Amino acid sequence: MDKELKEIFDKRYFKGEVRLDQPMSFYTSLRIGGPVKALAFPEDVESLRNIIIESREENIPLFVLGAGTNLLVRDGGVDGIAVCLKAFKKIDLIQNMNNTPEPAFDTGDAGLFVESGVLLNALINFARKSGYSGIEALAGIPGTFGGAVFMNAGSFGSEIRDIIISVTVMNMDGSIQILKKDELNFSYRSSNIPGDVIILSADITLKKDTGESISKRINDYLERRKSSQPIGTPSAGCVFKNPDGAFAGRLIEEAGCKGMRNGDVEVSSLHANYFINKGGATSRDFIELMESVRAKVKASSGITLEPEIKIIGKDG
Repeated sequence: MDKELKEIFDKRYFKGEVRLDQPMSFYTSLRIGGPVKALAFPEDVESLRNIIIESREENIPLFVLGAGTNLLVRDGGVDGIAVCLKAFKKIDLIQNMNNTPEPAFDTGDAGLFVESGVLLNALINFARKSGYSGIEALAGIPGTFGGAVFMNAGSFGSEIRDIIISVTVMNMDGSIQILKKDELNFSYRSSNIPGDVIILSADITLKKDTGESISKRINDYLERRKSSQPIGTPSAGCVFKNPDGAFAGRLIEEAGCKGMRNGDVEVSSLHANYFINKGGATSRDFIELMESVRAKVKASSGITLEPEIKIIGKDG
């Protein structure tokens, strides 16, 4: 299988790195997961297109890894090809929202072109240095911009949809499509961007502000996050979505689940909607703890929690 997969990348133009039989625990924030058959790092759009076309023609599964946050990979690993778009990290100014031909951003709204592999915190830092406001509340959220767009990431009342103009995607036939904001149907932690397309980039709109004001807001949000979330420990962020009119973390805490443990996975004592890998956790440990917590919350509140993390792969 390894040789066959390697040949896939030799059939057409491909610029980038390919790593075979890679433990997904090396590439996820949870540090959990069995191997993927091939991990590809394309360096340009044509290389990405050729991977997609060849994998489709050979009936080989393919998925985009991103930064491996908000992701649980099962212990049996993942068949096929994982694609990491870390080379897609361009941030460019576009014309301002008044459609003047030059990028004159001294007044009014400012536009940015952002590729999907840009780390969310790198985008926030770029905006701060450039004096662009509108994404400060997302400071400290791990992951890539593309992943944040796909799941409409948000925090402290702000969401990605607040700044989106359009999203450029690549379909599984290699064609490129631009989706306008009103086509995306953003909602809480979701959009109608199909799961079988790859986000290449998005155009966003931000507002001019002083670097001092932006930095102050970023620091405030980071302090709030540090005081309420287990920053720096292996986790996948929030495990469950917030139900309408409630907070998953509060429901989990009220059900008496803080500090619950299964194997090497533990419900955080700081924020109950974070599950921590204490060192040697398996996906089975994690999923069993999820089910136990869901059952306790259901018994306590009558509410069935829905997962926010994505679970992929096969059982070990």
